Amino acid sequence: MSIKYHPKHELLSAFVAGELPASLSIAVSAHNELCDECRKKCEALAESQAIEFMKEDSFNEFELDDFESINDEFDEMFAAITTEPSRPEPLAKPCVNIDYKGQSLKLPRALTSVTMSNWQKLGKLRRAKLELAEGKVHSNLLEIEAGGTVPTHTHKGYELTLLLAGSFSDEHDTYHAGDFIWLNQHNTHTPVTAEGCLCFTVADDAQTFTQGISKLLNPIGRFIY
Repeated sequence: MSIKYHPKHELLSAFVAGELPASLSIAVSAHNELCDECRKKCEALAESQAIEFMKEDSFNEFELDDFESINDEFDEMFAAITTEPSRPEPLAKPCVNIDYKGQSLKLPRALTSVTMSNWQKLGKLRRAKLELAEGKVHSNLLEIEAGGTVPTHTHKGYELTLLLAGSFSDEHDTYHAGDFIWLNQHNTHTPVTAEGCLCFTVADDAQTFTQGISKLLNPIGRFIY
């Protein structure tokens, strides 16, 4: 299935500029691993930002002597580095695999260096927190088992869901691996999954259940958050 939901241009631009908090930067990076379209957009944005940076007045104010001095310093530094004994390249950190539906699933590289809590389970929901220390902004891996649902709810703040595996549906659409879904207090929905799904979620407040007896389940909103 093709990816239908992507980060907005402003979010991609902030990601390339290094202006996003860790949680959102991880989400965009992980999405780019699954989405060639957004990865290419970020490459183009990086090139464009580099060109703009080179055009800044501070560069235009340099005199020829300044550039020659910089070149001399660079030559000296390069010579010093190349005369040092070679050192073995560090081994790349292997991708983290997690158990998903009884099989080993490789996580996006952006998630492999982040410390995670042990999994907690409540009904058909299973959650592992990412230890990012971002105050009220919480990030989780969230698995919903086949046939699972989250009761109708809205959001006190924003909620980002990056679908990593499987699929789920709500009143608006059906979502598949790679979809980047951004919701806020103006959105109400009822996610349900027939086959099960695994998501990376970021939220800055708990969900609020809005219909009937499900309002009694608002503590589950805290569990997901």
